[in-house]
Amino acid sequence: MSKKLYVNASFFTADTRAWADALLIRDDRILYVGDEATARRLGNDAQTVDLGGRLVLPGFVDGHAHVIGTGEALGQADLSGAADPDEIRARLSQWHRERTDAPRILAMGWPHGAIPGGQPHRAMLDEQFPDIPVYAVAYDYHSIWLNTAALNEVGITAQTADPLGGRFHRDADGQATGFVDETAFHGIVGPFLDELVDASTSAINLDRVQAAYRKTGVTTSCDMGFNETDLETFLAAERAGSLTSRLKAYWRINNTGDREQNLAQVARAVELAENVSSPLLDVVGVKVIIDGTVDGCTAVLGVPYADGSNADPIWPLDDLAPVVAAADAAGLKVAMHAIGDEAVRIAISAVEHGIRVNGVRSRRHRIEHLEVVDRADVERLASLGITPSMQPVHVDPLNAPFWRSQLGDVRADQGFPWPWMTEAGARLAFGTDSPTAPHPPLPNMYMAATRKSPSAPAVVPNVSEFAVPLAEAVVHGSSDSAWTCGAEDEIGRLRAGLYADFIVLDTNIFERPVDDLLTTSVLMTVLGGQVVHQADQ
Repeated sequence: MSKKLYVNASFFTADTRAWADALLIRDDRILYVGDEATARRLGNDAQTVDLGGRLVLPGFVDGHAHVIGTGEALGQADLSGAADPDEIRARLSQWHRERTDAPRILAMGWPHGAIPGGQPHRAMLDEQFPDIPVYAVAYDYHSIWLNTAALNEVGITAQTADPLGGRFHRDADGQATGFVDETAFHGIVGPFLDELVDASTSAINLDRVQAAYRKTGVTTSCDMGFNETDLETFLAAERAGSLTSRLKAYWRINNTGDREQNLAQVARAVELAENVSSPLLDVVGVKVIIDGTVDGCTAVLGVPYADGSNADPIWPLDDLAPVVAAADAAGLKVAMHAIGDEAVRIAISAVEHGIRVNGVRSRRHRIEHLEVVDRADVERLASLGITPSMQPVHVDPLNAPFWRSQLGDVRADQGFPWPWMTEAGARLAFGTDSPTAPHPPLPNMYMAATRKSPSAPAVVPNVSEFAVPLAEAVVHGSSDSAWTCGAEDEIGRLRAGLYADFIVLDTNIFERPVDDLLTTSVLMTVLGGQVVHQADQ
């Protein structure tokens, strides 16, 4: 049995007693947090660690991430923030020059606004890359751009049918343009690429994201697309003792159009929830994607887009309701991707169906993103106990112009309305949705508190009246994210009995100008009482 007493720091607990002067841990748990005199009496035999007046926070709980996908993206060409096709091609070429033996070019993050009309075409890549396949995922992770070599490698032709909920965009003559979205990406191109990844590569991707999490202060993540390959990779890492952050996993359920097949996927999630539950790896629920994105005009809206178009849901209510009811009956938590206001209504109605069918029970269902939402529906979801799970990083003003152009100013001025959620009485969880956006939590907190871009702070904020106080943002990104996945008695706060997961910052972000968040570093990350990251000082 070992004890450590951490002193000479400001401890922000993200709990009802927000501040403390000392933290006493025994083995992997917090024994006491509060005043130093009491901590010393309780820990008179403890090793004392002087933190030099720093700030201590609970380890961040990323409320929405794609963990192995984040590690994968960290090894790909980074197209985020690219201004136009020329810059995209230049970055792809640079990545390829550094990896001349790579059999294909893999990239992540191009913004729709960088492409004329938001519609990429294979010809934009073919001249520079005529022979090597190019697979470039959009920053929203809902579409992918292929050149002709990649189309041929996957086997996509003019005769390839669009799957339910997805699309292979086509020329006027019916040929595939190379722009692939939603289930055509996730159900056809994505699995093709997954088959090319062996166990050792998956392990490298997981190691890469674990290292990134240690350095940036993420001690738990909620994975919103967990699958069999991810499961095998995490189980192997757990057996090897190499995990340095915790995972709360939501099993991805895809709409097949067949009720029995859909319910069979729920049954698999139930089996996993019963058998995969450890301090580091825990399957807690299921994830469905009801619609797409605003940038791709695949989010489902109650009123059409500015160009008059609209989208159909990937999960119509008739398909979704039985899945939610089955998951609810089994005690699983249901996470529902819903960006457009009509998709949000489908999600709420599906939860209402589950309540009608199953009656009184404990529930922790959630809706992801809610970028465009009617205030009346916020009241509905709050009254049903549904958690809105939102990502401050998605409001980056550098990405806003194209997003705004798709919706028009009236709806855009009500986009990402975080205060509406808490004013209605809902618990709000924050995450990053990495790799659709960068994984570090501190810039995410900066955007929550300012609605400004961390890479261009001088740019006008994106609807600044929807910013939230920094302390509240930290709570949403730790305590509230832990609660929504049922882990409030394990993680997310500095409280006696919880795991000793915390981080030490080099700056007291609550006492400095908010822009100092952009230069603040994580000096130490502690998981279960063990130091997993220590910066050079």
